[in-house]
Amino acid sequence: MCGFGKTGFAIENEIEDDLAAREAMLDCAMGPGRKRKSSEKLRRGMLPSSGLAFVTRDSNGTLIGSVRLWDVAAGDWQLLLLGPLAVAPEVAGRGIGSALMRHAINRATELGHGAIMLVGDAAYYSRFGFSVEKTGGLIMPRPVERSRLLGCELVPGYLDEAAGLLVTNGRLAPASVRGVHPARLVRVA
Repeated sequence: MCGFGKTGFAIENEIEDDLAAREAMLDCAMGPGRKRKSSEKLRRGMLPSSGLAFVTRDSNGTLIGSVRLWDVAAGDWQLLLLGPLAVAPEVAGRGIGSALMRHAINRATELGHGAIMLVGDAAYYSRFGFSVEKTGGLIMPRPVERSRLLGCELVPGYLDEAAGLLVTNGRLAPASVRGVHPARLVRVA
């Protein structure tokens, strides 16, 4: 966990109890079309990569931001797919998204991953080392603008020869959760 310090928020590992608040925050921040995004096909029914799902909380403990990384592959290349990155609209512009990005990238590096992919705005993500420079051989399962398929090498040269269709390569979510909105889950003791 990163402390509150001057920022007024803390970054923590996401826990199961965060799911309903995270989904509500994502709906508010990203709107109803978020589930139709191209990256969603790779995330649906899967669990985030182990140790790579983070939330931010304000000083009252309210969830105000989230980012997850997912295990994907393209041929022999084991990759991570980042997303969604979102911050509650009422606290946007305070550096929370940037802090989440840096935290996620640092943690993925510590865990020995080679590269992170995402679909997003190069003008925003370039500050974190993402570019289209080495993504030309990679293909998303749904059409995306080539200028939005970005990669960030955590190991220099990792994406030099990367090519192929990105496919899910992670852990399946429990059958009881797949396709069910977390806010509708009822815990049975």
